[in-house]
This record gives sequence, structure tokens and C-alpha cells, in this order.
Amino acid sequence: MIYFPNQSTFLYNEITKSNVRSGIIIRYPELNKRIAGITAPSSGVNKELHPMMHQAIERMTKRGFKTTVGDTVWTQEKAKSADKKTRANELNKMLQDDSIDLIFPPWGGELLIETLEHIEFDKITPKWILGYSDISALLLAVTLKTGMATAHGTNIIDIRGPKSDATTARWLDVLNTKANESVKQQSSELYQLEWKFDDPPEEIFNLTEPTKWKSVTGEPVEMNGRLLGGCTDVIHHLVGTPYGDVNGFINKQNIKENIIWYFENCEDSPTDLKRTLTQMKYAGWFDQCSGIMFGRTAVTDDVEGYTFLDVYREIQKDLGVPIIYDVDCGHVPPQMTFVNGAMAHITYENNSGTMTQNFLP
Repeated sequence: MIYFPNQSTFLYNEITKSNVRSGIIIRYPELNKRIAGITAPSSGVNKELHPMMHQAIERMTKRGFKTTVGDTVWTQEKAKSADKKTRANELNKMLQDDSIDLIFPPWGGELLIETLEHIEFDKITPKWILGYSDISALLLAVTLKTGMATAHGTNIIDIRGPKSDATTARWLDVLNTKANESVKQQSSELYQLEWKFDDPPEEIFNLTEPTKWKSVTGEPVEMNGRLLGGCTDVIHHLVGTPYGDVNGFINKQNIKENIIWYFENCEDSPTDLKRTLTQMKYAGWFDQCSGIMFGRTAVTDDVEGYTFLDVYREIQKDLGVPIIYDVDCGHVPPQMTFVNGAMAHITYENNSGTMTQNFLP
């Protein structure tokens, strides 16, 4: 087992015991009312795809949720569901509604970032926000600005089937975890290489390929720390803005532990990703880092022989922290549910891994 600085299980246990005394303030929402607010702060759903959205709403009802569905869900034009103020106003209304305990967008998109200046962060009442891709810009910004935990995982469209695979289905277990409790997830058995749109399976995902987590060294790895992350395509645009102040968050929330970063990549080439990670490094995002996990990506092209593995090797050498990649996160499903702000214990060995998240304040 490879142990990097601050990586021992002993340290993890000692941090767990001492958090109550340290003054750390991370708030964990609870699914008490089981009312989901469905809004589209990024992309809405085109008219021809409305049946999929209706299926997703029906599936939530069968899971015991009531739903409040915003107008933005049903519209899409010029790469967004509506203008930025309309999207932000609808989102603000749901974020401030005490009766809603889950914000669940239909999916990601392209232009969530332009809504951030209109979000009233100081008026948000505790509730889960769940999603990925472009939604991860909202998730990270909310956690960094408010100290409220947010959840990076499935979108609502992808749980519209009568069944969910074992990995995706854990989103509900994770969100049902209470403060000071823990929840453990395991790497998937199979992942999806290609979508099957014409005849989707009951689980929606076309899971055909054996999942194989990997480490840069090929050796077992263990990581401990607070989770932060998201889609690199979008969250790197938060660097240098009021919505991406990682060191400010660490200081304000009195975070003593190191950070485990998890990243998913939608469209970035290896050189795009390297520029993004270098920008994050220059901004101090990795100053207090104990490890990085990279999700599977559908991008397969290299740049003059420069590959993602080259990027991962260089980052590990540069930062001196362990790197695990091809994990269950992002645009190549299924994916685990990662909670921004939670304490995490990550293990990797023999192409598989586990993640235990402890909802410590």
C-alpha cells in the first residue's frame, strides 16, 4: 500500500475524533420531506425529449418523492433553458424554499456559470443539490461560498428507468446519510462504452465493459481528506473568481485536513486538461491536497502522442500526491456520488476501489 504524507489510517481516525473540537463547519442537508425541486439552471429539455422528463418525474414519485417542477425544465434555446436571470430567479426560489430538500436538475449543459452572479448564496436554506457536468460549477460554488455540502452524481434524466444499476442507485443512500454518519460505496463492475438510445435497457445505461480503476504507479493507494471537485471543463473557469476561492473556503471553514480532489472530463484534450490543472495549481487549489481522482472520459485522442496518462504521471510527480484514474465519476457511466465537503477514505487495489464518506462537520 502506498502512503503519501498525511495518508495513514491512524491519521484519518484521529481527524475523525477531533473534528468536533476543531470548529469546522460543514453543513449536511437532510432528505426529511422528500420534496424535489426540478429546475434547469443550465440546459432545459427540448420538446421532443419531454417524454423522458415525464418518465423521470414519474420515477421520482414512485420513489416516494413529491416534485416541484420549474418552467425552465421544458424550454431550450441557444444553449440554455432561458436567459440567465430567469434561470437564477427560479433556482433562487427553490434554494430558499424550506419545503424543498433536494434540487435535481434534468442534466448539465453549457452556460450555468453566467447565473452565479445572480444567485443569493446567503439566503440558501439547507438542501441537497445533485448533478454533474455543467451543474458541478454550481455545486462547487455553493460549497465554497456557504460551507453547505453538495452532491456530485447522477442527473434525474438518467434515473428514469424502472431499475438503476447498483452504483447509480446509491445516490439515495448517500443523500439519506445524516451528519456524523458514514456511507461506503464500491467501484462498479461494468461501465458504459456506448449509449443505446433506440432501445435503452431498463437501467438506462448500456453497461458492457469491465470497470478497472487504475493508479499511476500500478500499486495500491490509500487517500484521506475532504472531498472537492467537479467537471474540469467548467470548474476551472471559477479560478480567480468569488465562486472558486478554495483557500478562502479552507480558512473560513477551518479545514485542517487535506483535500482529495475528484475530477471528471467531458471534452478536454490532454493538453486542455494539463493547462487546467496547471491553472488550478497556480491558484493554490492544490496547496492542501492529499490525492486526486480522475473519472473515465470519452475523449480518446492524444495530442502528438501526449496522453491523459502522461498528464496524470506529470501531476503526480509535480504535486507528490497519489493519482487514481478511470474511477466511477462523470460522463462515462455509471458514477458514484461524491459529496463536496465530506471526509473521505479512498482505497484502491487490483483495479477496484472503495470510497467511505463520513459526514463530519
